[in-house]
Amino acid sequence: MKRFLPRTALLFILGATALSSFAATSSPNVWDGLQPDRDQVIASLNIVELLKRHHYNKPPLNDDRSAKIYDSYLKTLDPARMYFTAADIDQFAPWRTQFDDFLKSGELEPGFTIYKRHLDRLKERLDFALAVLGKGVDKIDFSTNESLDIDREKAPWAKNSAELDELWRKKVKDEVLRLKIAGKDNKAIQEQLTKRYKNQLMRLEQTRSEDIFQAYINAFAQTYDPHTQYLSPDSAENFDINMSLSLEGIGAVLQSDNDYVKVVRLVPAGPAEKSKQIATSDKIVGVAQGKGEMVDVIGWRLDEVVKLIRGPKGSQVRLEVIPATNAPNDQTSKIVTITREAVKLEDQAAKKSEITIDHEGKSYKLGVIDVPAFYLDFKAYRAGDPDYKSTTRDVKKLIGELQKDKVDGIVIDLRNNGGGSLQEATELTGLFIDQGPTVLVRNSDGRVDVLNDDEGKAFYNGPMTVLVNRLSASASEIFAGAMQDYHRALIVGGQTFGKGTVQTIQPLNHGELKLTLAKFYRVSGQSTQHQGVIPDISYPSIVDDKEIGESALPDSMPWDTIKPVLKAQADPFKPFLDQLRTRHDARTENNADFVYARERLALAQELMKEKTVSLNEAKRRAQQSSIESRQLAMENALRKSKGQEPLKELKKEDESALPEEDKTKPEDDAYLTESGHILIDYLNLDSQVAKH
Repeated sequence: MKRFLPRTALLFILGATALSSFAATSSPNVWDGLQPDRDQVIASLNIVELLKRHHYNKPPLNDDRSAKIYDSYLKTLDPARMYFTAADIDQFAPWRTQFDDFLKSGELEPGFTIYKRHLDRLKERLDFALAVLGKGVDKIDFSTNESLDIDREKAPWAKNSAELDELWRKKVKDEVLRLKIAGKDNKAIQEQLTKRYKNQLMRLEQTRSEDIFQAYINAFAQTYDPHTQYLSPDSAENFDINMSLSLEGIGAVLQSDNDYVKVVRLVPAGPAEKSKQIATSDKIVGVAQGKGEMVDVIGWRLDEVVKLIRGPKGSQVRLEVIPATNAPNDQTSKIVTITREAVKLEDQAAKKSEITIDHEGKSYKLGVIDVPAFYLDFKAYRAGDPDYKSTTRDVKKLIGELQKDKVDGIVIDLRNNGGGSLQEATELTGLFIDQGPTVLVRNSDGRVDVLNDDEGKAFYNGPMTVLVNRLSASASEIFAGAMQDYHRALIVGGQTFGKGTVQTIQPLNHGELKLTLAKFYRVSGQSTQHQGVIPDISYPSIVDDKEIGESALPDSMPWDTIKPVLKAQADPFKPFLDQLRTRHDARTENNADFVYARERLALAQELMKEKTVSLNEAKRRAQQSSIESRQLAMENALRKSKGQEPLKELKKEDESALPEEDKTKPEDDAYLTESGHILIDYLNLDSQVAKH
């Protein structure tokens, strides 16, 4: 796998005819002279060869692939179709089926030409937006019944600049209106938007050849699957700096989302998660150092935002965040203060608690083991340290303690567990089965490797449930899938993330390639890819599955099956599943926490369906008021159920306030306690059958 292509000098000729119609527009810009260099050409040829030989699917690089690359590149550069004109697209169109030939021969110029045209158009749009603002925010009329199309992914390309001017006039009007409704006055709005657009113009002039090369090559690489990507030399230092950026310091995984930086998930036990102030799908729009000035980062590149968020351990960073729970047209933000720190292994360690559940007139004691990640101190493990930290060792110790306390059963909580060590997923599975295969890995050549637990006797044979959600991924899905296939536990909660692919990092002469070369399969032969693990009993999701998860990513690999390695076994849960679901539904139909989750998700999905937004201030304020009233009613219904005082209005975040420590007790966690009720239901039903 670690083979390299020779670093041979490469010559290529791009026909003059192909580029004759792409002369620079009007006055020259600083990026006009940007060209691919020799290292980038060699790297592109290496990537073509590596994908051809080692990608899991090995799809051909042909005209069909070229069309996908072309569409992917345009979507990367202009996802809302607000920059290019139809005339631009007509000029690019002859290349639609030629990118396969360009890439095979090392011709990078077409990718550079399209990108530079994008920069030209972006500069024109920013100049236009500044001109609109220059006339004065107070001159904008918000009494007319105009609307803005906010779903332009499949909109027709603008016929000309005049049509783009009209679109951008409305876009600027919308941004002003959002800030007005968020409580800012005209002067503050004028200053904020003017500064934002001027900053974006300044960053355009800082564009480097490597920025263009990375965007173009990733438009190519990610047509294979969303986890295959090129990492530039700078990006490679951080491993995940492009589509899924791991931020040291606050513990969040982010990605670019048009002009915004969006939270994909929170690192377990990281500062962001501990703050309880940031959630999946929130958008970061501003960053400040300590008590310094807030920097507007809308429209910034992902790596630039990273540089602002990162900092020395112990220092504070303030983030301006638009919550995911806001309506699409609601720019109301909050300020979150986070103290940067390294995520320590002990912070991610599995923890136990005990909950007492009153169920049908009897009291039961259940153990809960929270597993935030599949961790392993590789350095200590390889050094032979007898006290090395690992998920399996910690969970085994915790189970022993719970057994001494004579718990009636155990709940393994894998919510928000993004995965980790494959070795740990296998060894943890071994604690609950006598012996046998734990996961299958199918390589690109079709060979299937079977990972086994050879320890022998199961450490814990007692009853248990495994609680998962949409953010349970990778190693979590391997473990949960094995528990389901071995019928060792009831799986409850939400459909898991669905990442069932394996990547490796392949060094290049210039940067690195993260390459998908294998897929995981459960011992039943089912893939965890795309579909994830489907719970035996489902809970309402806290996020929209259409927005978060492997199935939400473009060009994700499909779910499939291979030959199982586990013989069919008697399923002790199957006879009772219908009764368990019926009892669960009856218990949660009016449960305030479950009702709140269902209603909040329903509202979010309803708002996501909106294709246009009104630019009439009175209508927008009325819509905003209606949404806030519904959110307030949901919040107060939940508070009432817990004996808390109702709110008169939705909480406004205090910029100076420090985040409160999360004080939620395990017994107050509705999803956790319901998992316990389900386990007790099963124990009671099973014991009734045994008596007869």
